[in-house]
Amino acid sequence: MLCKNLEEKYSPMYHLAALGSGGLSISFFLYLNFSLPHESGIISFDQLWPILTGGLSLKSLSVGLCLAITLILLATHFTLMVWNTREFSLYKKTKAYADLRNSSGEISLMVVPLTMAMTVNACFVSGSLLVPGLWEYIEYLFPFAMLAFLAIGVYAMRILGNYFTRMFLQKGYDFEQNNSLAPMISIFALAMIAVGLAAPVAMSHTREIVAISFALSSFFATSATLLMFVMLVIGFSTMLTHGIRSAAAPSLWLMIPITTLLGITFMRTAHGLHESFDAHVSPADNLVVLMALFSIQLMFGMLGYVILKKINYFRDYIHGDKCHATTFALICPGVAFPVFGLFLVKFGLLGNGLISMWTPAHYLFLLPFLLIQLKTLQVLFILLRRLQFTSAPVRNNVANMQAA
Repeated sequence: MLCKNLEEKYSPMYHLAALGSGGLSISFFLYLNFSLPHESGIISFDQLWPILTGGLSLKSLSVGLCLAITLILLATHFTLMVWNTREFSLYKKTKAYADLRNSSGEISLMVVPLTMAMTVNACFVSGSLLVPGLWEYIEYLFPFAMLAFLAIGVYAMRILGNYFTRMFLQKGYDFEQNNSLAPMISIFALAMIAVGLAAPVAMSHTREIVAISFALSSFFATSATLLMFVMLVIGFSTMLTHGIRSAAAPSLWLMIPITTLLGITFMRTAHGLHESFDAHVSPADNLVVLMALFSIQLMFGMLGYVILKKINYFRDYIHGDKCHATTFALICPGVAFPVFGLFLVKFGLLGNGLISMWTPAHYLFLLPFLLIQLKTLQVLFILLRRLQFTSAPVRNNVANMQAA
């Protein structure tokens, strides 16, 4: 049973557990989406049901297993979101929350709209998988999805606006305590909103919806990109001056989910503009962009791994006696890297005819991403057992809220 009434012991970073489970569900969903033929924007109940009921076969078993994992993780996401909503409402009544709002750690509140945006994506995937005939009415649903993401975006911009206004007017930024890339959780949130708003660009057949969706998505994607460069300069400057805080070390990997989301935003936008406005992007162009972003992920992935290994982060925070909600940040790159890898294989390698579907080469390229997904799934449930169940030792995470 999940812990209850944490109040001041609660941290907004507990949202990362819900974010990670939702992201993992979508990462397994992509195997169905990228391997099975479908005329709708994404794979749906109408394509899966004939396979599942068509007799026992290797195909039906693999589809059933992948679908089961996806649905279990979606259920986990929604359960954790309900828990976080309740605990966060109690936490907002405490002095710890008031202190957070008046510190440089206020930026950590961006994890809330970040996870809310993931919930909208999870609802979209759940509906597609479980509701027969949903895609017959999808054009009517896109405006509501856009309004949901826009509302979350306004919420995120309010948090960000309050934070920067206070930092500019009160000179309250503590460089010594922000010696990490943890503030980039704000860019992560903006990129998540951008990729959600880009979904109608890729899937809608109504030009007006595509145009509005593209404009909104572009605003958040551009804002995320601009702030990313600012936060990278500040983050590396403080880390080179003061070193990196061990509790915040996983923030070095935040560039992986951020570039994943911006890359998918590009792919969705390019596809939608091609379909609705005849703006052509070739498979070779896709390969160039995907490989450039993938290279950035590899660089930050290797840098982060070396540092985390050097400070014994995995030993101390996953298997040791240091329990912090911020450790859930390890799940984000473990989700984003395989997701982007699947996009690279699908649209970069298969899309350019460099490999063929279901050949040994295809399996070989998919294997490392699958292994990372499974390892991430294992870490998620270890952390859930240690941090969010009643038998788990609960620590006060106030001092570590910025360690995204």
